[in-house]
Amino acid sequence: MTKSKYASRTLIALAIAAAFPLQGAMAQEAAQAEAKPQAGQLETVIVTAARRSENIKDVPMAISTMKGEKLDVLTAGGDDIRFMSGRTPSLNVESDFGRSFPRFYIRGLGNTDFDLNASQPVGLVYDGVVQESPMLKGFPVFDVEQIEVLRGPQGTLFGRNSPAGVIKFDSVKPSNKQEGYVSAGFGKDGVFNAEGAFNLPVNEMINARVSLQSQSRDDRVHNPRITGTQDFEGYKDNAARVQVAFKPNKDFSALFNVHHRDMDGSATLFRAGIIKKGTNDIVDGFDYGSYPTDGFNTQKLKVTGSSLTLRYDLPAMTLHSITGYEKAKFYSRADVDGGYGSGATSGPAPAFIPFTSETADGLPDHKQISQEFRVESNTKDRLQWIAGVYYFKEDIVVDSFNFDTLGGGVVNGYAQQTQNSRSWAAFGSVNYALSDVWKVRAGIRYTDDKKDFVAARTLTPFGGKNVGPLFAHPQDTNVSWDLSTNYEIDKNTNVYGRIATGYRAPSIQGRVLFGDTISVGDSEKNLSVEAGIKQDFLNKRARLSASVFKYRVKDLQLTAGSGAVNQNRLVNADKAEGQGFELDLQAIISDEWRATIGGSYNDTEIKDAGLFVSPCGNGCTVTNPTQTVGGSRVALINGNPLPRAPKWVGNFTLRYSTPVGNGEFYAYTDWAYRDKYNMFLYEAKEYKAKSMLEGGLRAGYKWADGKYEVAAYGRNITGREQVIAAIDFNNLTGIVNEPRTYGVQFKANF
Repeated sequence: MTKSKYASRTLIALAIAAAFPLQGAMAQEAAQAEAKPQAGQLETVIVTAARRSENIKDVPMAISTMKGEKLDVLTAGGDDIRFMSGRTPSLNVESDFGRSFPRFYIRGLGNTDFDLNASQPVGLVYDGVVQESPMLKGFPVFDVEQIEVLRGPQGTLFGRNSPAGVIKFDSVKPSNKQEGYVSAGFGKDGVFNAEGAFNLPVNEMINARVSLQSQSRDDRVHNPRITGTQDFEGYKDNAARVQVAFKPNKDFSALFNVHHRDMDGSATLFRAGIIKKGTNDIVDGFDYGSYPTDGFNTQKLKVTGSSLTLRYDLPAMTLHSITGYEKAKFYSRADVDGGYGSGATSGPAPAFIPFTSETADGLPDHKQISQEFRVESNTKDRLQWIAGVYYFKEDIVVDSFNFDTLGGGVVNGYAQQTQNSRSWAAFGSVNYALSDVWKVRAGIRYTDDKKDFVAARTLTPFGGKNVGPLFAHPQDTNVSWDLSTNYEIDKNTNVYGRIATGYRAPSIQGRVLFGDTISVGDSEKNLSVEAGIKQDFLNKRARLSASVFKYRVKDLQLTAGSGAVNQNRLVNADKAEGQGFELDLQAIISDEWRATIGGSYNDTEIKDAGLFVSPCGNGCTVTNPTQTVGGSRVALINGNPLPRAPKWVGNFTLRYSTPVGNGEFYAYTDWAYRDKYNMFLYEAKEYKAKSMLEGGLRAGYKWADGKYEVAAYGRNITGREQVIAAIDFNNLTGIVNEPRTYGVQFKANF
């Protein structure tokens, strides 16, 4: 059968199954056992997206996974968690802080808030524990078994603050084999990237696994002036994880996990006047390695956490308990004006600095406790179910500082926020097999959220008056639900449909270092509908996953800047809508060649005719309609796409391998494309990021026994430099992408 005929048959079968599912079921019953996988076939992917282990083909939602060699390739140059951006459909990851505080966007939904108590609509779960604080979300990726990206609302099983989706990280667990690996890489700018894991069986009941990572880089940007910090963008980032598994019998198991991260480096460099007026081009003569400044730059982050996961199998059900504890301490200081002096110029082109801005944010105290109890059926009956309760408690203190750059860098402004969050939930889900090939699922979750917040400014910049204390006590309850179905057309093809809701709890923006009020974002609610197909073909040498979706968010929480002031406010848009499609394709082309292709289209739109925001305070070229409100010019943003939401995202990998001597030579290239996007809620020529294509290359040799591997790599191999983010209140100040890097890596397994 030709490929075109095969594709036509698949589309026809999809249509027939949607209209006459019972007829499809009768046809499926005629074909029973699936053939066992053969050499040269794609491996079966097992996921835990529905809180139990299942074949990815049987889960009725859009899921992408990353593991194995792909992770090794993307992290070879010491990249932090932002390496995931664009590597799966509809996913964007960025940060205005550097290696800390990543911000995630799925299907265009995310949050550009830079305050340290910011909430995001993308949930992040590491080894079963929700990571709520932005400071927890950037934990390094090492010795990870698999990453799962769940697109669409996950309000039933994962709860609050996941209306856009969830990203799950699962570490490699201890086993009863004495084994491990070490990997070391060296690259441009003194990059050092070392990683290792050691699996240590203690006895028949206890196994341990120790996982370590150390990443560092020399300073690669230098200040030609004698004032301020002289060298930038170097870092030392060390992390460790210790797991101990205890299994005294076949019915009970316990897994203890303790982990730590210690990062010391630089905050993101805000470069004054690097954007050409009326464009998003970098000014002529830009030199990445030069950063004239009179301010100081430093960043430190420490994270420590632990968890205890218990499992007890009974005759008809399994009990689960996950207890998590996380704490973080953070401090980041940067020259936000991105230059030097006041009323002076900096950089290769004239860059007027109207006023100095040097600030720091700190998280001196952060603690998070979470507890989940879950019970699930473990029989082979047609009806499967899950029920559970969840509790979450977080206490944080946020410090904000302003410095008098021209007066010796002394502190001349200070404000503090304290936020205590409490949340509990009860949830349940059922999965019923109407036949051997047709299953339906339904879930529901009740959530109760409450926050107590206080903020005050006790030292005011520029001689103003102090503010506060200011209080906020938002609380809300919510019921999230989902309904889905999965239908097996034949042994290789499943189709599914899903309708789901998600919920983001009320949020507070109270960074009163420069403002006199706080803002509260009401809870937002997302309703999403999607349908898709998952198919193996060409005798399981190729796999396709495709989905179409549409969603509507009511009371969408958005972060608005304040024009000429370095201050954020939370606003609620009446609603926003998004729609699009996603595609994942993997193929074993031949014994030598493998390829993957992924892509997505996301069309998002803010719908609120009365919503306006303050545009830039630096004379940028605003393209939205504007009007005067209270004596100030504002931009009307109705109809704008969501910020940091490129319409098109694509990725491609190609791997070639051939036997050489007593081993295998391979070459691997990976490419990621993302379309242009608005950096802020309003549109301006200077603040619309250009489309970008970035590629990597890796070539290496693996010994036949699998014990050793040596490789050379390159990241951003085209050397593309462009503005990817900006600061819009002072000068045409931009943030540029990571430059080209390259190096070598050695790995040994034992």
